[in-house]
Amino acid sequence: MANRNKEQKIHWNANGYDESMSFVSKYGEDIVKWLNPKPDERIVDFGCGTGDLAAKIAAHGSKVIGVDISPEMVEKAQAKYPEIHFECADGMRWESEHKYDAVFSNAALHWMREPEGAIESMTSALRPGGRLIAEFGGYGNVATIISAVKETLKGCGKEEVFLMPWYFPTIGEYSILLERYGMEVCSANLFDRPTRLENGPDGMTVWLRMFGTAMFPNASEAEVAQWIDESVQILKQSTLFDQGSWTADYRRLRISAVKRG
Repeated sequence: MANRNKEQKIHWNANGYDESMSFVSKYGEDIVKWLNPKPDERIVDFGCGTGDLAAKIAAHGSKVIGVDISPEMVEKAQAKYPEIHFECADGMRWESEHKYDAVFSNAALHWMREPEGAIESMTSALRPGGRLIAEFGGYGNVATIISAVKETLKGCGKEEVFLMPWYFPTIGEYSILLERYGMEVCSANLFDRPTRLENGPDGMTVWLRMFGTAMFPNASEAEVAQWIDESVQILKQSTLFDQGSWTADYRRLRISAVKRG
């Protein structure tokens, strides 16, 4: 079970992601501003998804590559932005052939269940003085949603199928790991960011279909449909549902760090 719990979600519905999860890239635009990319800088978008933020970075004149574990995401990104190089690779195992001025990551690192592997990949790609700018799920992220899924599975007598697919660290926990790999943490913030979901009254169902099924990856289609429906009914009694619209209880960890020389 421990090894399975380390597995990362690989296959994604890239078209559905673009259609229903546009808020991911929209919030990421603030992180691009924080990155402050410069012309001719070499930058990695680590966990690039369908490439929208890589394109935003490239628009500043930076030389960008995108890395993502999902072949569907990479194919979609390459089709949308043929002028940018995207490669399919496991971020926990990726070995860069070059040194970069910055590694940028938005909403991806919490999917990488071996954080030291991801940090080693990112830091080994940085030149001395290079910077890491990242935002991802932090401690307590989507806690209400996770609780509802666990309650659903318990009610079905299926508690044993639950897998925690995400890594949501505290500030201290992640800072210690970065320092271990030669990074100096310049700033770290953990904050609540309630996020309005698209698709109106179906918003939580769509969210669980896209992301939440990773909590029971081996379920049959019938089980998926049942467990999502029951989880949604539980969540309708929470503060996440209000007058036909849904909010996800996101908590984000935002990190800025520099590689020591």
